[in-house]
Amino acid sequence: MSDLHESTHHYGAQDAPGPENLLLVWDAPNLDMGLGAILGGRPTAAYRPRFDAIGRWLLARADRLSQETGSRVEAEATVFTNVTPGGADVVRPWVEALRNVGFAVFAKPKTDEDSDVDPDMLAHIRRRHAEGVLRGLVVASADGQNFKETIDELIAEGLPVTVIGFHEHASWAVASDTIEFVDLEEITGVFREPLPRISLDQLPDEGAWLQPFRPLSALLAGRNH
Repeated sequence: MSDLHESTHHYGAQDAPGPENLLLVWDAPNLDMGLGAILGGRPTAAYRPRFDAIGRWLLARADRLSQETGSRVEAEATVFTNVTPGGADVVRPWVEALRNVGFAVFAKPKTDEDSDVDPDMLAHIRRRHAEGVLRGLVVASADGQNFKETIDELIAEGLPVTVIGFHEHASWAVASDTIEFVDLEEITGVFREPLPRISLDQLPDEGAWLQPFRPLSALLAGRNH
């Protein structure tokens, strides 16, 4: 059975079908990991993405899609994130700031290696598709290959799909002939300072450190599955 037509999660009445939309799903844990790999550590305020800039970019896209389709297409954006045990107080200001900008937030407890938000992101995409309101999709993920099957199906149906992330980690999307890839740093105003990116094609003479994408200890967790 097509991935797009699998059963979806149950959602409340507040999530009833709305107007035609350009849907953005933002994979916060994965993008944080990708950004941390570029920076070599946790991002400071200067290197945290500005969601008001992302919102303006998405609204401009929705407006362009409205003109192309001749129907009103609204922007819908949801950030999907995990909350670690005892970490609610740390994330709460960020979540509230997102909601004030106009983003919905799907928050899920991070209890083990299998409690990622990818299945919830896919369920949300499938739900909008089943409702018949999906007119375009933007997937924000540093490594969104988990979404590739669904993306390919939507493109086959004629829906435009954009992947935003970091070109260092998304070669599958950068090289695609059918997916539009936008590097997060190319979106105006997303970062206050240029990212200290290192390219293997343009290494400094003194060399450069390339940090791991995940802790080595993750290999131990993988043996248990």
